[in-house]
Amino acid sequence: MAVKIRLTRMGDKKTPFYRVVVADSRKARDGKYIDLLGTFNPLTKPEEIKIDANKAASWLTKGAEPTETAKVVLKKANVVFPEKKAKVKKEAKATKAVKVEEKVEEKPAAKKTAAKKPAAKKTATKTTAKKTTKKEA
Repeated sequence: MAVKIRLTRMGDKKTPFYRVVVADSRKARDGKYIDLLGTFNPLTKPEEIKIDANKAASWLTKGAEPTETAKVVLKKANVVFPEKKAKVKKEAKATKAVKVEEKVEEKPAAKKTAAKKPAAKKTATKTTAKKTTKKEA
């Protein structure tokens, strides 16, 4: 089950008001949700954001993924994203492993390309010889 932190639209026509909720990604935008984290009102001059930071942080540690818009709203509400630290470490290890593999693969690849060049010249001469014979006939 993919759990997302996202916004559900409330309010009247042309006066949107949003709830920040935790919901199953397969549910409708304004459908049933698991937990209510807070509200977001974009129409007030300083945007009004009321979010329970502890609830949001606990859902993020459990694996809930915020949508792009929800991520912006959570950052404005100063919610700490604990999963970023773990991802950075994993990415650093992955890039080190890729660099080591590239160094190993570079040496044999250079030998293979050098061997292919003379073979390519031979095939080119054969095709030109065939073309000249077709023209003569």
